[in-house]
Amino acid sequence: MNKTKSLHIFNESKKYMPGGVNSPVRAFKDVSVNPPVMKKGNGAIIYDEDDKSYIDFVGAWGPMILGHCDEDVVKAIKEMSENAIAFGAPTEVELKLAEHICNTVDNVDMIRMVNSGTEATMSAVKLARGYTGKNKIIKFAGCYHGHFDGFLVSAGSGVMTEGIPGSAGVPQDSIKNTLIANYNDINSIKEIFKNHGEDIAGVIIEPVAGNMGVVPAEKDFLLELHRLCHEYGSLLIFDEVMSGFRVAYKGAQSLHGIKPDLVTFAKIMGGGLPCGAYGGRREIMEKLSPIGPVYQAGTMSGNPIVMAAGYATLKKLYDHPEYYEKLEKLGSKLERGVKEIAKEKGINVVVNRCKAMMTIFFTDLDQIKNYEDAKKCNTKLYASFFQHMLEKGIYIAPSQFEAMFLSVKHEDEHIDKFLEAMRSWKQI
Repeated sequence: MNKTKSLHIFNESKKYMPGGVNSPVRAFKDVSVNPPVMKKGNGAIIYDEDDKSYIDFVGAWGPMILGHCDEDVVKAIKEMSENAIAFGAPTEVELKLAEHICNTVDNVDMIRMVNSGTEATMSAVKLARGYTGKNKIIKFAGCYHGHFDGFLVSAGSGVMTEGIPGSAGVPQDSIKNTLIANYNDINSIKEIFKNHGEDIAGVIIEPVAGNMGVVPAEKDFLLELHRLCHEYGSLLIFDEVMSGFRVAYKGAQSLHGIKPDLVTFAKIMGGGLPCGAYGGRREIMEKLSPIGPVYQAGTMSGNPIVMAAGYATLKKLYDHPEYYEKLEKLGSKLERGVKEIAKEKGINVVVNRCKAMMTIFFTDLDQIKNYEDAKKCNTKLYASFFQHMLEKGIYIAPSQFEAMFLSVKHEDEHIDKFLEAMRSWKQI
């Protein structure tokens, strides 16, 4: 595979950026491949610096649900950039996006715009503490909520633990109020509430986990979690950074009819530009400065170009519910095909899918329902699969523990090419 220019750029980048990247997974370290350096995207296709094309099943890690360079999103960006780039002041376009989300997403009465998913989740946790007057937060092993110190916790070997730092540079004091439970295991939550319930400000969870691979939370688990939070006066926070506007327009919360107290967004809501937000009930959100005591600010929050791209994206998704029908149809076809080919090849896999999010787990287990299950997967086999698919022009996540994403610009022919490439794989 001729990647002379890509390889040159990547090697030069290592001189100026740690690992040659600005986010670790982009280095392709887990799959032992030098990453192609991308320069162009259109619809479901992306192109690297050596002009090789790929059918994209990563979609910028989720945001590109309308495909790359959607004409309406590009138009909105161009029109806004001719008049405004940044003010750090109120604009009408941020009102338009906020009003649209509050009017179309259940249980979001008010919303605060920020610049990333990490900002959204860390701010939601701060708000939960400010609202309840409590200190501790429960998160789940395998759920990633950004690189905020309080989330970078390793659960160790125990089912329930107060945790140890999961990253260098994170002091023990930063995570002393973070408690760890097992995903889809309600007994672990009950035990933590029993021991710490009077000081638990909130529980944060991805209702569809995406960073241990795609692992949906079970409905009964979420219902009991919701009940426990209300019993103990804690807030339930849904991290829908990845699943919001993707698994359904109203997010994963709408799939089970469960209304969290706070919900965080990012990815899709920026139309591909850096964006995040957190919202919820009015009485909670009014605890935020400048009308409440919980301080959170950001110079670039509500940036007009980002708001314009986000409004164009969400308005288009809302106006076209048939997009979600198409995504489900394509996702179902891809899932069926992968399972059939794996069976033909005698490869043991578990395919977890929630609408337009999917992960192929190479494992001998019958199901993957939490982080402990995911860690037992055959990462060497996944690396072989990834290398083959990349060679065949299929761009998927360079890690067993990430998701694949579909866009409305994918067609049956793209799914067919994915399956054709998989069928030609001679596994190690």
